[in-house]
Amino acid sequence: MGKVAMAIDSKLRTAFAPARLAIEDESSKHHGHAGWREGGETHFRVEIVSAAFEGQNRVARQRLVYAALKQELDAGLHALALTTLTPAEDAKRS
Repeated sequence: MGKVAMAIDSKLRTAFAPARLAIEDESSKHHGHAGWREGGETHFRVEIVSAAFEGQNRVARQRLVYAALKQELDAGLHALALTTLTPAEDAKRS
């Protein structure tokens, strides 16, 4: 796991105490696209399941995640593909 991925993992675990957290670096799929840079760690797919999202709509949940990762976004993290679920929503998917 790279430096940015480790920071994402640490900050999201601290902020949301997730029941499940999956982080995938998809930077290689974006070679030559906006925001891509050599070495990757610019484009991530994140799936997070947390009770902290109870009562929040999708936009509010994403804003919470972006706020938690503000430093990484300001430093060059270009894109996050987010799936934010409550434990009940995650259980329905299984």
